[in-house]
Amino acid sequence: MNLPNRLTIMRTILIPFFLVAMLWDVVPYGNWIALVIFAIASLTDMLDGKIARKYNLVTNFGKFMDPLADKLLVSSAMIAFVELGRIPCWIVIVIIAREFIISGFRLVAADNGIVIAAGIWGKIKTAEQMVMICILLADLGSIFPGAAAGITVFENVLIYIALILTIVSLIDYLIHNKGVLAENNK
Repeated sequence: MNLPNRLTIMRTILIPFFLVAMLWDVVPYGNWIALVIFAIASLTDMLDGKIARKYNLVTNFGKFMDPLADKLLVSSAMIAFVELGRIPCWIVIVIIAREFIISGFRLVAADNGIVIAAGIWGKIKTAEQMVMICILLADLGSIFPGAAAGITVFENVLIYIALILTIVSLIDYLIHNKGVLAENNK
């Protein structure tokens, strides 16, 4: 197993530790520990792809598992934020629904022998979601007095930017890959 695939597996393994630190009140400084774990996991996302491309270590396992690990990490964090009352449930549903739609679309494409790479809007969306999650983990609402429901305006803006980028990236993805579904109907 090569280094990029090990980093992807490490990212997946970090998810339960991240969630325990984030959700268990008995963990001292849990949100800060969760922030460190999430930041490390997010960095492995950036590193594994760069290393795989630079050293020609791209594998079928990596093509499958890397985006899955990203979706698991981000979705876990967002679902936990719903539990904590930090993100409205409907926003998380829209974001996760997008991930299911794109994953299904990729399965149809793969069945037709087509590999669809992530587009620029999808990469921007993922990066913004990871930044948003880090900011929410830092819990700025507890630092700045007067934040509505413990959420600052800045955090709310980041949440809605993530939502908008999710929708934009879905539309962009479907427009640029509409031929995949047309091919499947022949």
